[in-house]
Amino acid sequence: MEPILGRADVATSIPIGHEVVENSLNAGTRRFTFIGVTTGESAIRRVFPAWAEHLGLGDVDISGHDLSLHAPPERYREVVEAIRSDPLELGGLVTTHKIDLFTACRDMFDFVDPYAELCGEVSSLSKRGGLFRAHAKDPISSGRSLDEFVEEGYWASSDAEVLLFGAGGSNLAISLHLMTGRPPEDRPQRVVVVNRSPARLESMRAVHGLLGSRVKVDYVHNADPVENDRLLESVPPGSLVVNGTGMGKDSPGSPITDKGVFPEGALVWELNYRGELGFLHQAERQAMSRGLVIEDGWRYFVHGWTCVMEEVFDLEMTPEIVGELSHIALGLRGSSAPPRVGDKRGR
Repeated sequence: MEPILGRADVATSIPIGHEVVENSLNAGTRRFTFIGVTTGESAIRRVFPAWAEHLGLGDVDISGHDLSLHAPPERYREVVEAIRSDPLELGGLVTTHKIDLFTACRDMFDFVDPYAELCGEVSSLSKRGGLFRAHAKDPISSGRSLDEFVEEGYWASSDAEVLLFGAGGSNLAISLHLMTGRPPEDRPQRVVVVNRSPARLESMRAVHGLLGSRVKVDYVHNADPVENDRLLESVPPGSLVVNGTGMGKDSPGSPITDKGVFPEGALVWELNYRGELGFLHQAERQAMSRGLVIEDGWRYFVHGWTCVMEEVFDLEMTPEIVGELSHIALGLRGSSAPPRVGDKRGR
């Protein structure tokens, strides 16, 4: 059955200072909240109503809270308290602020899942059995996305390494999957993590220390794009290179310069799917000459939202259902879809 738009309404945006808080179009309607930086520009505003209709969720609005990067702790607590205390609020999805929100609001949750405790972050806020619950779904959603992108046995048959630009929640989750999600013989030999903040690197190092993984990890404190170019050129052919900095969406620019050269045959993953996408375009310009396989953040977007909706709406998201939702979302993506480049490994 074709999905019908309009049953789940999109909320309106009202600017308050540097924050955007959204009011539901229908005061008595259940709400699903999205906490981010520029939520009004997300494709989920078009996609969620169709998903809700397809899944038979009934009358539910999606509303957004835009918070500045590294907002004061009291701002996170205000948003989380509004979700926790309102019976019409079903829960929420957190992007960008996963670590800062969890740090500010840890004491407000009745249940914290093991991944949230391990990673010190939260991406899913939900209510079940009278409990206000926090889950970190990125290790699951990033793993599902990565396994569609990087075929089984890839690391076992290659000397390729991994270069992660950014040490935030998304790249932490990706590193966990790379270090533990596959059999030991099918893991990269080395992961290099680059970040502007030493505190985030030390936090990631502490989490990795709990894993008992034999994957070697180098932590590089650096904010110079020219130095990032050097790091980019130092990893072996076929390496996985990920932009998890937020640059190109939440902030302008790219972690590398236009002179940076990608490894031959690299797997390039831009975690953003919208915005100026400078890093993605830099890779696209080298796609043919360097034999790159390029992915943007679209499949990560789909898996991220469906993983959280499993908790918020108490659903079982089977691969078949996720496939249906992905098909619906792709039809609504519009002009934000970049050209696909390279042979899709594992598809």
